[in-house]
Order: sequence, then C-alpha cells, then structure tokens
Amino acid sequence: MRLAKPQRDPSLFRMLAVRLLVAAIAALLAFFVCRGIFNPLRGGPPPASLVSRAEAASPDTGAGAEAFAKACKVLLHPRCVNCHPEGDRPLVGDRSRPHPMHVERGRGGLGKNGLFCTTCHQEKNQEYDHTPPGAPEWQLPPEDMKMVFEKKTPRQLCEQLKDPARNGSRTPAEVVDHVRDAPLVLWGWHPGDGRTPVPMPHAEFVKLMSTWADSGAPCP
Repeated sequence: MRLAKPQRDPSLFRMLAVRLLVAAIAALLAFFVCRGIFNPLRGGPPPASLVSRAEAASPDTGAGAEAFAKACKVLLHPRCVNCHPEGDRPLVGDRSRPHPMHVERGRGGLGKNGLFCTTCHQEKNQEYDHTPPGAPEWQLPPEDMKMVFEKKTPRQLCEQLKDPARNGSRTPAEVVDHVRDAPLVLWGWHPGDGRTPVPMPHAEFVKLMSTWADSGAPCP
C-alpha cells in the first residue's frame, strides 16, 4: 500500500510570505531611523541634513550664499573690521593695530574714562595724513552687542548678521538698509588721505547684500 502525500496548505505559505515582508519593512524602517533619515515618533522640522540638501538644490539659496561670500571683501576689510574688534579696543590702519592711547569701547560704544570717540573724531575727515578720520555717529557697537567681525569666517559672520540676538534686533532687510544708509558705513568708501577704501563700489556691495537677504539670508 502506498501512502498518500501530505497536502500543503497554501494559507501557510501566504502567512510566511507576509511575515517575511513585514520583517523586511521593519528592518528597512529601523535603518532609516538609525541614520536619522526618518523618525515617525519625532515631531518638528525635518533633519538638518535634509534641509541642507534642499538648500543646496535651490538656485536662489546658492546665489544668496555666493553673494554674501563676495560681500565679505567689504565686511572683512580693515575699514569695517577696525570698528568691529574682537576685544574692547578699536583698531586703526590697514594693519588693524590697537588704537593708541588705550582707547576702549565703553558701555555704549562711545569710549570711556574721558577718552570719548567724538573728542577727536569729528563729523568729517580732517585734511592731512595721519589725522583722526571722521563721520557722523563715530563709535563702536555697544558693550552688550559687540558685533565682532575680527577673525570671523564668512560663515560665522553671516550667522551673526542674520541673528537678531546678535545684530541689534535687525532683520536681514534691515541689515541691508544699514549698510546702504548708515553714515559710518559709507565712510569706508571715503576714509580720507592715507587710508585704503574698501575694494568694491558701494552700489555693488549693497546689491550683493540685497541678493543675500532676498534669498533668505543663506550662509556660505
């Protein structure tokens, strides 16, 4: 007598296939979560890596970051850096040396201990080499908002200039207004005899900063 072959239940194969598929999906999901690509339990914005990729793919963002990098030829020039020092002493000259007579920032950026900025710096340049330059509102940024440019990379400077907590509560558009209209900023293009002006026309600089602001203030 020959024994009959046992019948295979198709439902068991379907169940096994479903379990294998679920296991594969779970493993793939775990991989994405571990890599920070996706997390279904976490709210909030998408991962910074994905945001960076999206920004890099945006032509406007790329143009804005490139514009800011070019504008740094002005922002990191001694005519700008000298009034935005790392310490509390202003800098002078094309080599950005500490101001003589131990002049210091003071609480409001106007000087201290009787050595106030406007004692020597009038509202316009004097006529001869090596005499104090001048422009309206001659001062440093105040003690509580130092706005340091000295020794900053373009990216660090960009992050500072678009941060209201570090830029005097300005929006990027208001930063553009400042560099377009502020008398002390404009002085950098007319620094007087014996001083090197910034190496870019003012209109070109303002256009670069406007491109940066209009693109969402991306950083290089």
